[in-house]
Amino acid sequence: MFLTQEIIRKKRDGGALSAEEIQFFVRGITDGSVSEGQIAALAMAVFFNDMNMDERVAFTLAMRDSGEVLEWRSLNLPGPVLDKHSTGGVGDVVSLLLGPMIAACGGYVPMISGRGLGHTGGTLDKFDAIPGYCTVPDNARFRQVVRDVGVAIIGQTSSLAPSDKRFYSIRDVTATVESVAMITGSILSKKLSAGLDALVMDVKVGSGAFMPTYDKSLELAQSIVTVGNGAGMRTSAILTDMNESLAPYAGNALEVRGAMDYLTGRSRPARLHEVTMALCAEMLVLGGLAADETAARARLQAALDSGEAASRFARMVVALGGPADLIDNPDKHLERAPIVVPVPAPKAGYAASTDCRGIGLAVVSLGGGRRRPSDNIDFAVGLTELASLGERIEAGQPLAMVHARTEAAAEQAVRELQAAYHIADAAPAANPVVYRAIK
Repeated sequence: MFLTQEIIRKKRDGGALSAEEIQFFVRGITDGSVSEGQIAALAMAVFFNDMNMDERVAFTLAMRDSGEVLEWRSLNLPGPVLDKHSTGGVGDVVSLLLGPMIAACGGYVPMISGRGLGHTGGTLDKFDAIPGYCTVPDNARFRQVVRDVGVAIIGQTSSLAPSDKRFYSIRDVTATVESVAMITGSILSKKLSAGLDALVMDVKVGSGAFMPTYDKSLELAQSIVTVGNGAGMRTSAILTDMNESLAPYAGNALEVRGAMDYLTGRSRPARLHEVTMALCAEMLVLGGLAADETAARARLQAALDSGEAASRFARMVVALGGPADLIDNPDKHLERAPIVVPVPAPKAGYAASTDCRGIGLAVVSLGGGRRRPSDNIDFAVGLTELASLGERIEAGQPLAMVHARTEAAAEQAVRELQAAYHIADAAPAANPVVYRAIK
C-alpha cells in the first residue's frame, strides 16, 4: 500500500519513483482519490527534479492504461496502423494531406486530433469547417471508416487516457506545462491508447514553435522517441521549421481549401510539400510499407499523381457525413469571409524574419481561434498569400491578404501582420525546412 504524500515527498527530494508508485498515483488521478493539490505538488516536483526514462515510460503506460486502449488486430487489416503527431504550428495543414497519402500507400491511419491551442491551429477545427463532417463518431463508425477508407481524422474521445485530461488541466493552471517528461507522457499516452504500430512525431523549431529553443525541441524529440520505443511502439521524430507559417495560408476553411489544392495538384507550396513528404516517407519506412526513404517518396508521389490520395480524402469526408462534391465545389460548402484586404509592406527590402507566433495570434484575433475553450470559431477568416522569408518586397506590396468578418477586425490584423514581419535590406540566410530526424 502506498501513501500519496510519500510518493510526492520522494520526488520532491529527487528520488526516482518505481513503476508501482507511478501506477498507484495515476490511478488516483483517474478515480479522484488523489486531490488536485497533490497532483499539483507532484507536477511541481517533477518540473524541478525531472523523471528518468524508466519513470517516463512507466508514467506514459499508466496514463495509457487509465482508459480504453483501441485494438485493430480483430479487423485483420492488411497493413500497419500508423499516425503522426505535431507539436503544433501556424499554417500546419499536414495532417489533412498525410492521412489520405498514407492510406493510398496501404497504411491505416486512425488519427485522433485536437483543437487549436494558443496561437496554433487545431486539425479538428479545420474539419469542423466542413459542413456535416462528424468529428465525434461512435467507435463502431470510427473503426469502419478506418477499415474501408484507410484514414479517419476525428476528435479525442473522453475514454482515451482520461488521467491525462485531468492532469493536463491542473498543469495548465499551476505553470507546470513546460516539463519535457510530462509533455512526453501527455502526448504518448494518447497515441499509445490509439493502438498504433508506429508513430512519427513532428517537433517544431522556431518562433512559432511550442518549445522555446532548438535545444528544447531536440530534447522533446529525443524523449518521445526513447519513451515511445520503450513503451513498445516504433517511434521516430523529425525536427521541422516553424519560423514562418508552414503553408502560405492560415485559418480553418482556408486551410481545407489549401489541402484540397495540394492533394489534387492545383497548388503544392514547396515548404509544405517538403515537410509532408519527409513525415510520410518516415511513416512508410517505420510501418514496413517501403524499404527506404527513396522508395517511400516514389510511392507517395505516385499516390498524389494518380489522384488516389485526393480520392481517399474525398471518401473520408463522405464517410464521416460531409458533402460528396467538396473537392469539386469548395465554394458551395466552405464559407468565405466577406472582407478581403491586402497588408501593405511598410517599406521595401527582404522578408527577413517573422514573429510566427504573432501571425498565429492574428488569426485568433480575427476569430479563427479561441481565447477561451468556450469560444466559437469563425471558420471563414484567416490569411492567404503570406510572403515567404527571403522574398523581395516592394513598399506597399502585399505581405499577405487578410480575410475578415468586419472592417475593424481587418484593420487590426493588417497592423498585427505588419508588426510580425521584419523587413531588412539584405536577404536572410535560408532556414532548413527539415532540421534532422531522430530514429
